Amino acid sequence: MVNTRSKTKMADNADLLALLAEMKKSMEKGQEEMRKGQEEMRKGQEEMRKGQEEMRKEQEEMRKEQEEMKNEIQSHVESKVEEIKDHVNSCIEKIEEDVQSVKREIGEVKGEVERKIEEVEDKVQGKIEEVKEKVQVKIGDLEKRLSELEDRPINFPANPDLTYSRPTVKSLTFDGQTSWTVFKTQFDVVSSANGWNNRVKASQLVASLRGSAAEVLQGIPSDKLTDLMTIENALEARFGDSHLTQFYRTELKTRRQKPGESLQVLAADVERLMSLAYAECPQDVRDSLAAQYFVDAIRDEDTQHATRLMDAKDLKSALAYSMKYEAAKTVSKTSRNVRSIEVEDGTGKEKDEKFDCLLKTLEKLLNSHVAGKRNTPRRNPNVTCWKCNKKGHVQRECQKISPNQEN
Repeated sequence: MVNTRSKTKMADNADLLALLAEMKKSMEKGQEEMRKGQEEMRKGQEEMRKGQEEMRKEQEEMRKEQEEMKNEIQSHVESKVEEIKDHVNSCIEKIEEDVQSVKREIGEVKGEVERKIEEVEDKVQGKIEEVKEKVQVKIGDLEKRLSELEDRPINFPANPDLTYSRPTVKSLTFDGQTSWTVFKTQFDVVSSANGWNNRVKASQLVASLRGSAAEVLQGIPSDKLTDLMTIENALEARFGDSHLTQFYRTELKTRRQKPGESLQVLAADVERLMSLAYAECPQDVRDSLAAQYFVDAIRDEDTQHATRLMDAKDLKSALAYSMKYEAAKTVSKTSRNVRSIEVEDGTGKEKDEKFDCLLKTLEKLLNSHVAGKRNTPRRNPNVTCWKCNKKGHVQRECQKISPNQEN
């Protein structure tokens, strides 16, 4: 029994040893496989390290390429910036040259305009002298005829409606081209001064009509041509400007000084529009409004601002101040230009002496020219004196001319 038990125990030990041997073999095999796996992992890590090294080299090369490209782009941009600067500078120089050229052309045009203005003034002055001579001749003829009519007795029928004193104020004419309101005011003043009654006023009004204004009489019955109210109503309906008041006010509000228009002309037009747009307003209100509209219409901003600060109460004061300011501004610009020329030029004293000499010479020539124009009146050689019926002078100079001079 003891042997059986020992045999069983030995068999168990043998099995356990066999199991341990198998486990040892399995463990050795697993360790071998693990060692192989570790070897492969070490090889993989070595390859990864080599790949990382290559990647680091590629990144370094890429960084160098980027740095080179950056430097190249920066140099290219700098060269382009320099080219643009050179182009801009050349454009600025060209613009400055163009500005100087335009200034020279403006100076030439200004001089030409001034010469043209002088020529036009001379022509206008000559025309005025010719018209004066013609008017003087007409006046002489009318005076001669009037003296003849005064010496001739005329007998009119005794009619109390047509009996009135000789006019002391010359009658007016109306052709429909001027303001009817202004003409009616003048006609009322003349009528009052001459002492006309309504019937005579009607006759004088009919006689004063010309052109399109006289055509109004065709629509008036013949028995109403001596009715003053009928004639005035017909003229008011045709030429009255009461319905144009709003138009004149709008034109006055939008009135602006035109290029080349003087302040005097602007003020005269504002005054004309004021008389048409605010005829019914008191005089002080019209004066204040006229000054405001005149200031708003001034083209130059500096002149307008200075005149507005002056706070003129009437148009006359606003015009006087604006003209003074404009003249002072022109003188200031001239003095600044002269000072700049003196600073830029190193030989300023010699230039001043030459300029003063030239200025004096021009002044002498101008004075002699003006004196010659004043001392040489333009005379129409065909003018005839009605007193002696000889050509070459008028009535007022007839007694001053001796027979020897006339012949």
